Amino acid sequence: MLYLSTRGHADRKRFCDILLEGLAPDGGLYLPDSYPQIDDAKLTALRNVYASQGYAALAFEILSLYIDDIPASDLKALCAKTYTKEVYGTEAIVPVRTLDGDLRIEALSNGPTLAFKDMAMQLLGNLFEYELARRGEELNILGATSGDTGSAAEYAMRGKRGVRVFMTSPHGRMSPFQQAQMFSLQDENIHNIAIEGVFDDCQDIVKAVSNDHAFKAKYKIGTVNSINWARLLAQVVYYFAGYLQATKSNDQKVSFTVPSGNFGNICAGHVARQMGLPIDKLVVATNENDVLDEFFRTGVYQVRGAANTYETSSPSMDISKASNFERFVFDLVGRDGARLTSLFVDGVGKAGKFDLSGDPAFKCAAAKYGFESGTSTHADRLATIKDTYERFSDMIDTHTADGVKVAREHLQPGTPMIVLETALPIKFAATIEEALGREPDRPAKFNGIEALPKRVVVMSSDTQKVKDYIAEHCK
Repeated sequence: MLYLSTRGHADRKRFCDILLEGLAPDGGLYLPDSYPQIDDAKLTALRNVYASQGYAALAFEILSLYIDDIPASDLKALCAKTYTKEVYGTEAIVPVRTLDGDLRIEALSNGPTLAFKDMAMQLLGNLFEYELARRGEELNILGATSGDTGSAAEYAMRGKRGVRVFMTSPHGRMSPFQQAQMFSLQDENIHNIAIEGVFDDCQDIVKAVSNDHAFKAKYKIGTVNSINWARLLAQVVYYFAGYLQATKSNDQKVSFTVPSGNFGNICAGHVARQMGLPIDKLVVATNENDVLDEFFRTGVYQVRGAANTYETSSPSMDISKASNFERFVFDLVGRDGARLTSLFVDGVGKAGKFDLSGDPAFKCAAAKYGFESGTSTHADRLATIKDTYERFSDMIDTHTADGVKVAREHLQPGTPMIVLETALPIKFAATIEEALGREPDRPAKFNGIEALPKRVVVMSSDTQKVKDYIAEHCK
């Protein structure tokens, strides 16, 4: 399996090379040359594997379609090491529960940091450690987080041989619990950098550093954001697991609603659908930062600056520049690297937008690729959290509430609609208390976490300062 850049770079690379690299040399994102196809016989085989051997075995089967430069026995062992009851608290790993009629929720927040990012990040940590040991190399990971990626990455990488983490986050814009999860870590290989700005500023710094090829090579910079294909690939697995739990035969279809800010989570669903998984609709749920909803409604993708990026009660989606969106648009425009580059470098990079409203390709977003969208507000979140708890005794977090609200608007009788849960409610306690008049349950291991000593440096939104900090701590 070879991988290409969305922006048309001539090189084709294998999985383990792009695992450690992050962005392509031309600033594009990696995708496979083609998506492996799952026919009816293969889907039946996957159904049997999942039923008899569980999630780790299913993960191996999906990952092995894309990874051919790690011996099968080693890849199987990495999956078995990652997806365990001890780590996720349940044999099912990602159990699907029925909320109401055809509406389901897939629990993705059973990992160490109580957020769906653990599903991929735990695997990524093991893959990094394996490949770096095999090469005798080290890696300095530079990441950006709006809340959950950072803690998931740090918990996955803490203590890993040959790995340092430099995680940027928007200063003061995460929930107190999210900040405490990250900043309370005292491991020497973990570095937290709070940027005075919004998430998009953090993401821009990561991309700027990644595009400085000399610096990237000298300090062996890699990434754990969902611009890293390996992370997105790991997320494809739980779409298969959700589908297999919600259906009894391969002729059934399901739809997924996904709370989305950076487009990574739902992009994994796009990959699964392109592989042939019987997905009817992929519904993008946004909050007040509704850039993605605007695109799927109008064909216009217009990013917004920090001043127009709202601070909301679903903060992990407070994003106005969705980096993974480039992967989908690449497929949407027929995998034309030159066209894609024009849209994102000339359009988004210079004008802050592109407009496909009059392009025949835009109609394919819904007709061919199954995308629909909707948006949710703070009032919607409060109402959805309250309704879900009172009617079903099911407490959901703010982002999942955005998903449930939008999912209800796109239900089709007889087709299961699976909302991807994003986090446990404790991560957003203030809003839960506002909605329900009570605090959410807190796992015992996180009691008092907000009061722990914090290890973080606050920095202006300046790429050079971040580079200097990395250089200083890599001596």
